[in-house]
Amino acid sequence: MAFFLNPRAKRRWSFAFTAGLFLLPALLIYGAYTLSGIVKTFYYSTLNWSGMGAPEQAASIGLGNYARLLSDKAFWHAASNNFLLVIVSIVFQLGVGMILALILNTDRRGTKFLRTVYFMPLLLSTVATGILWLLLLDPYSGLFNGILNIVSPQKRLSWLGSENVVLFAVMFVICWQYIPQYMILLRAGMTGIAEELYEAATMDGATRWQQFWTMTLPLLSGTLKTSAVLSIVGSLKYFDLIWIMTGGGPNGYSELMATYMYKRAFSEDRMGYASASAACMVLISFVVIIVFQATTRAKGDHEV
Repeated sequence: MAFFLNPRAKRRWSFAFTAGLFLLPALLIYGAYTLSGIVKTFYYSTLNWSGMGAPEQAASIGLGNYARLLSDKAFWHAASNNFLLVIVSIVFQLGVGMILALILNTDRRGTKFLRTVYFMPLLLSTVATGILWLLLLDPYSGLFNGILNIVSPQKRLSWLGSENVVLFAVMFVICWQYIPQYMILLRAGMTGIAEELYEAATMDGATRWQQFWTMTLPLLSGTLKTSAVLSIVGSLKYFDLIWIMTGGGPNGYSELMATYMYKRAFSEDRMGYASASAACMVLISFVVIIVFQATTRAKGDHEV
C-alpha cells in the first residue's frame, strides 16, 4: 500500500509505523494489566461473588449490584466527598502551586533553597505523611491544638474525630502533599516562556499583574489543563491518606468512593458489589474528564 503513495505520504506512513512499533510494548503491557483489569471489573460486578472461590462459580445477578449501589446513600455521600475533593484540589493545589511557581521563577537569592523546601512534602511516602499529620493533629499532644490553646486556653479540637472538621482536615493534608507536584509542572511551563516577551511588555509599561494575566496565564493554558486533569483523576480515585488517617470515619464523614469500595470488598467480603462500585468510579471519572475536555476545548475555540 505504501508503494503507491507519494513521497510525503510515504514519510508520514513510515513515521507512523515506526512510532507504532515503539509504542507497541507499552500498549501490550497497558492492555494486559490495565484494560484487562477494567474488563474483569465490569464482569465481576455482575456476579454475586464474595471473593472466595473462583468467580466462575458465583451466580450471575445482572445489574443487581448496580441497583443496590445506586440506592445506597453511603455511596452517594462518598461520591459527594470526592467531588468536593476535586474542587478543593483544583482551587488550592493549582492556585498555591501557581503562587509558589511564580516565587521560584525568579533569580532572587534563596530560591534554590526554597525549591528544595517546597518540594519535600512530595518526597515523603504517603504512610509517613499520614503518621506525621496524625501526630500533628492529635487532640491532646498535637501541634495544632497547642497553637489553638495559646489563642483560646482550654480549647481542644478533635480534628480527625469531629464530623464537621475531619474531611477538611484531611483535605488540607492532601493539598499539602500534592501542591509541590503542580508547582514543579507550572514552574517547568514557565521556563518555556521567552524572557524577551516580558522585556517587551515591561518596555511598553505593563505591570507585573498585567504581564501575568495577559501573558503568563494564557501561555500556561496547556500546562494548567494537564494539571487540572491530573488533579481531577487523582481526586476521584483517591484512597491513601484517607484510609491511613481516618479509615473513612467518623461515621463515614470522610468516606471516599475508594474507601467505600475497599470496605465492601475486604471487610464485608462482597467482591461483586465492590466491583460494581469500582466500575462506577471508572464511569464517573470518564464522564467528568470528557465533560472537562469538551468544556475547555469549547472555551479555547471561542477565545480564538
